[in-house]
Amino acid sequence: MSSTAMPRLSDQEFVEMAGLIKDADSVELKLTVPDSSHRSTIATLGIDPLEAQIRQVFFFDTPDLALNGAGVVVRARRIQGKGADSVVKLRPVVPAELAPEVRVSDNFNIEVDAMPGGFVCSGSMKWALGTVDARSVVAGSHPIRKLFSKEQRRFYRQHAPEGLELDSLSLLGPIFVLKGRIYPEDLGRRLVVEMWLYPDGSRILELSTKCAPSEAFQVAAEARAYFAGVGIGLDGDQQTKTKKALEFFAAELANGDSEAKLPEEKPPVEAAVADGDGDGDE
Repeated sequence: MSSTAMPRLSDQEFVEMAGLIKDADSVELKLTVPDSSHRSTIATLGIDPLEAQIRQVFFFDTPDLALNGAGVVVRARRIQGKGADSVVKLRPVVPAELAPEVRVSDNFNIEVDAMPGGFVCSGSMKWALGTVDARSVVAGSHPIRKLFSKEQRRFYRQHAPEGLELDSLSLLGPIFVLKGRIYPEDLGRRLVVEMWLYPDGSRILELSTKCAPSEAFQVAAEARAYFAGVGIGLDGDQQTKTKKALEFFAAELANGDSEAKLPEEKPPVEAAVADGDGDGDE
């Protein structure tokens, strides 16, 4: 096992993070486990892979990742036993700079992701999908915009590069994710375990826990003590699951070997399912 020395934030970074946490709706503490420690960590925490929920994640961007470069992430998911959802995410974001109507939306959440040596604040506009999901879009039954509500589309237009329409984006993915939850007695709170399985055989194993902004620093201290006690190091390279996925699939598009591509022509859609949000296009 690696040591538990944690990269330190500078005083300025700490002040910035504390300010963001104060204005956030939630905080998620994350830890990427080094590849060499995957098996030992799974054994130490008693993780049962057969209890994991399967997720299929689809990203949408340009081949040169223009959206990601502008700080926008467009994603849809299919979730085993739960249905499907979509999100338009902006990061980094400063809560005070958001439009009031966005900030008060029931579908919008501001979260600070904190990991050893770093943090990022993001704003996510989410929507639970109905009969239309990413699979139907890949099959050509619906255009990409049908995966997103009117509210999400407005949010997208406000922050995406000018002229870059949702329907012009390329499909990046899908990628399979295994997600599980455990309740370590010594920690006294739930840990989420995610294993992202990339097509080239690489993996990212992430441990995380969510908490209210008011308890973030206390929970972080408790989590650090717990990981140190069970021998899980905090000094490994912290990887961003989304960034790795986007870069992987963008490289596939560049090489012309992507298996999943949106068809150039989409067949007509029956009137009964013509709009994914049930109230017509905006």
